[in-house]
Amino acid sequence: MAKDFKWSKFFVIAFVFVLFAVNFAIAQDDDEDEANPPHYYYIQKYEGTKTCLKCHRKEAEDVFHSAHYQWSAAVDNTVIGLDKNRKHGKLYDLNDFCTNPGNSWIGRYTDKNGKVIVDGCSKCHIGYGKKPGSKMTEKELENIDCLMCHAPGYSRKVVKDKDGHLKWVPNGDPELITLRAKNVTKPTAGMCLKCHVGAGGGLNYKRGDLESAHYEADENLDVHFANDMTCIDCHETKNHRIPGRGNDIVTNDRPDFKVKCENCHDAEPHDSDILNRHTKTVYCTTCHIPDYARVDASDVYRDWRKLEKGENGAYDEYIVMKKHIKPVYRWWNGTTVAHDAKRPVKVVDGYVQMALPLGSKDDPNSKIYPFRVHVAVLPLLKKTKQLIPVGVNVAKTTGDIDKAVKDGAKSFYGKDIKTSDYTWVKAKRYMGLNHEVVGGKLALKCQDCHSKHGRMDWKALGYKGDPRKFGGRFSSKKSKKN
Repeated sequence: MAKDFKWSKFFVIAFVFVLFAVNFAIAQDDDEDEANPPHYYYIQKYEGTKTCLKCHRKEAEDVFHSAHYQWSAAVDNTVIGLDKNRKHGKLYDLNDFCTNPGNSWIGRYTDKNGKVIVDGCSKCHIGYGKKPGSKMTEKELENIDCLMCHAPGYSRKVVKDKDGHLKWVPNGDPELITLRAKNVTKPTAGMCLKCHVGAGGGLNYKRGDLESAHYEADENLDVHFANDMTCIDCHETKNHRIPGRGNDIVTNDRPDFKVKCENCHDAEPHDSDILNRHTKTVYCTTCHIPDYARVDASDVYRDWRKLEKGENGAYDEYIVMKKHIKPVYRWWNGTTVAHDAKRPVKVVDGYVQMALPLGSKDDPNSKIYPFRVHVAVLPLLKKTKQLIPVGVNVAKTTGDIDKAVKDGAKSFYGKDIKTSDYTWVKAKRYMGLNHEVVGGKLALKCQDCHSKHGRMDWKALGYKGDPRKFGGRFSSKKSKKN
């Protein structure tokens, strides 16, 4: 009897212990989810990407092949005018802002007080300073900086390694960097904004609809950001490939997935039948992005011929900045005519067309979209009629634009040119507007377009006049009277 009592006592104690252990484990799981993510316990010391590769080799291989690492990607059949037999993307094409990152990849130029004033375009590349190669090797995988997109509060700086080469390293002591690595998460909006807000050389210079205010956006700025949506809620990522192609972005890392309003909203989202009829002709963003650059001014004109020394000691090109800019409206069927950097330019109406949306009133696949228009003055080889990228680091540090143009020609084409070999030309780019969407109360109203001083140039869009008077493309004046 005493023996049975001892065994019973043993099982009771064991049961209580197991119950306590389970509850403790659940509590620990809760703590991990809410306070300490799983990596908090796995990582004891962060030693760069080698630490990540122990568990995430496949993910690193996916990143290696992605546009965010390669700065190039496939060009699909929605882009016309490019040589599909060569690579395209940020590294291999030219733009009308900083022109090309190749010869301005990394640098460390300081002012008289030792503050870095120019550090190169790779500041926003997800690598440690080495340009991406086409062959996947262990060194390439170790060049991927996972913390750029996954560690809250992470930042970097340029230093020289023991061999005198420049590279990016994390800011902070080893304990702080390890803590960053322990707290990695899926990319937040802030992690994406950190690079995309500053594209083109300054806050909101390039995109126009991605501003510093997006970090704490309200519904007057952007209804999606204000409601805590993240970038990857719309740009659904698969195998570290992020979809999205505006009119001016020629590559697409996920051509199988289109980022569009209809992924979340019905084709007829309004309570009003009149407004719902508009959706057959007018895209959502046309009414729901009434203007852009609402907080930070945006670059609308850039002239690389003129360099002036700024307050920080760097030389800046001449830039015209504007706020509260009204979009330009054009038909678009999703197809773009893009300029190929290695081909002779085609000047149309006085401009090299860098990215032109295709579409018309008579094209049933076209809708009216809002666009941001950017103009720049760029160097052009006289003989071959090819645009030349500017050596931005040279321009910024010396103020010598002639030297910077020659540096760009040597880097991009492998040519040594003379001053007499090049001239200057205007270039124009139509850029998609997809952010700074506002709700119905702040969206365009009927009179904003359908009035004597409305914002739509109806004749430029192919109408005889206001379609409310002359009839839309799916109707006529006669059918309207009936």
